[in-house]
Amino acid sequence: MKEKGNPDVRVIAQGGDGGTSDIGFGCLSGMFERNDDVLYICYDNEAYMNTGVQRSSATPPAARTATTPAVGDAPGNVFGQGKNMPAIAIAHGIPYVATATVSELRDLEAKVRRAMEFRGARYLHIFVPCPLGWGHESSDTIRIARLAKETGLFPVFEAEHGEVLSVSRIRRRTPVEEYLKPQRRFAHLFNPTPRVEVIAAIQAIADRNIRKYGLLEAASP
Repeated sequence: MKEKGNPDVRVIAQGGDGGTSDIGFGCLSGMFERNDDVLYICYDNEAYMNTGVQRSSATPPAARTATTPAVGDAPGNVFGQGKNMPAIAIAHGIPYVATATVSELRDLEAKVRRAMEFRGARYLHIFVPCPLGWGHESSDTIRIARLAKETGLFPVFEAEHGEVLSVSRIRRRTPVEEYLKPQRRFAHLFNPTPRVEVIAAIQAIADRNIRKYGLLEAASP
């Protein structure tokens, strides 16, 4: 647009978690580092859904995918791998970074409008459940997205120039089991017997997010 003499044309790029955190990661980091005037939107459904539900670096621990089967002593995706793309974007110090879910569309709309108020690199990470890849009913999509936030597994926040300025607080703190059970990709954590140590490790991730971002509602005076 600059070369064509149209510097006022606003540019939006969109991709999934695979194209964002894996295949296109270097290009995206370069965009951030140069502070190109682009709003990049990531639709995160936590695997390569279009090509057969293979693991991506956004796939959560213990999740079953085509390449992380529910077999062996540690079934599903391993712990300790992956990339936290919103945190990586914040680390670049770009003008605007935000997370959102499909369960709160007005919040999502407000963040898109806010992002377009800035010039320079901006990043919006949207949590989008996938009924086919996750193994849940389509009618549960919004409920599962809401549970991801209410458990603390997916923090919802806004950051500007490398600093988190606002968070969407948890209204009803929910144990991670309520989020995991409706999804067949986590069925091996409950059948034939609950894998309590794995569930506890996932709960610890949620608890850490809650502490890090201050996600609980402030106590009433």
